[in-house]
Amino acid sequence: MEYKGRYKIFDAAQIQTYPISERENKVQLNDLVTPEDVSSMEFDLPDEVHENLQMLAKEMLRHKNSSLPIIIFTGAHLIKNGLGLLLGDLVEKDLVSCLAGNMATSIHDFELGMIGQTSEYVPQALEKGQFGMAYEFAYINTAVQLGNSYNLGLGESLGKMIMEEDFRNEVLKIVYREGAPDCFLHPDKSVLATCYRKKIPFTIHAGMGMDVTDQHVSFDGQAKGGCSGRDFLIYTHEIEKLSKGGMVFNIGSAVTGPEVFLKAASMTGNVNKVPKGIVTADFDIRPYRKEHITNEASLGYYFRDQKSIVVRVPEAYGGKGYYVEGNQKQTFPLFYKYITELL
Repeated sequence: MEYKGRYKIFDAAQIQTYPISERENKVQLNDLVTPEDVSSMEFDLPDEVHENLQMLAKEMLRHKNSSLPIIIFTGAHLIKNGLGLLLGDLVEKDLVSCLAGNMATSIHDFELGMIGQTSEYVPQALEKGQFGMAYEFAYINTAVQLGNSYNLGLGESLGKMIMEEDFRNEVLKIVYREGAPDCFLHPDKSVLATCYRKKIPFTIHAGMGMDVTDQHVSFDGQAKGGCSGRDFLIYTHEIEKLSKGGMVFNIGSAVTGPEVFLKAASMTGNVNKVPKGIVTADFDIRPYRKEHITNEASLGYYFRDQKSIVVRVPEAYGGKGYYVEGNQKQTFPLFYKYITELL
C-alpha cells in the first residue's frame, strides 16, 4: 500500500514467503467431521445442554418451515476444529439463510478448499519468522482487490474465486508463480464455496492487522475494508428480515460476532424494523451466570457474546436468548445430530 504521511512505515516488500505445500498443518482431511461420523460420536455433556440443543433444533426447523431467517455467525475455530462439513450441510439443507464470520474463518476455509489442510503449527513457525508467511495468502488478497474493483463483498469474492473459473483466472494472472496451486483441490470442503453455489451470503467481518493475509506485500487495506464494509451491509440487510422473527446463532465468536450483531440490530431498529421475538443462541466454553451480566464488578459483565447475544438484544425486542456451554467439538455435532434426527 502507498503511504505519503509524516511517519515511517514497515516495508512489506522485505517479507520472504514460502510455498504452502511446505507448511506443517495440524488439521488434515481425515480430521474433518463428516455428517456420517456424527451418528457414532459419544457426547459427554450435562442434561441442560442436551435439553437446550434439542429445543434449538426444534426451533430451527420451526423457523425453516415458517420461512423465517436463520443467521449463523461463527468464529474461526468451528472450521479449524474440522466441523465445517457439518455447517456446510446445514447450508445444503436450506437451514441457514445467512452465514457470517471473521477473516480467520475464511482463511481456514480457503486453506481446506485449496489443499485439504489447515491450522498452521504456530509455535514452530513463529520461532522461524514464518508464521502466516505462506505465499498463497496472496491469492486471498488478490481476490479481495479484484472483488473491490467490482464492488463485491469479501465472502462473495472468495467464494467466486473458488467456484468461478473466469474470476479465478483473473486472480492467477496476477498472482500465480511456478509451483503454486492453479486450482482448488477440495472445493467440496469449503463452506465459502457451498454458500456461493447456493447463493447464500457468507459475510466476512474483518479488522486490520488481525490476519495473516495482512502480513504480505499483496495486502491492500482499502480493498479489505471496502469488501468487508459491503459485507456488513449485506449482513445488516439479513438482520432486517428478523422484523417478523427468526434465529441468530453465535458460535465461538467472543467479540466480533456479538458486536456486529448489536450494531446491525441497532441500525435496523432505527428504520423501524426491529428483530421482534427472535430466538438467539450463544455457543461457548466459558461458564455463564445471567446475574453476572448486569453487574459491572463481575467478570461476566465484559463477555460481549453472553451480554449481547443471550441477554441484551433478545430481551430488548421480546425475544429469548440461550447459552450453550461446552466445547464446540461436542456441542455443535450434537446440535447437528438433533437437527438431522428431526429431519
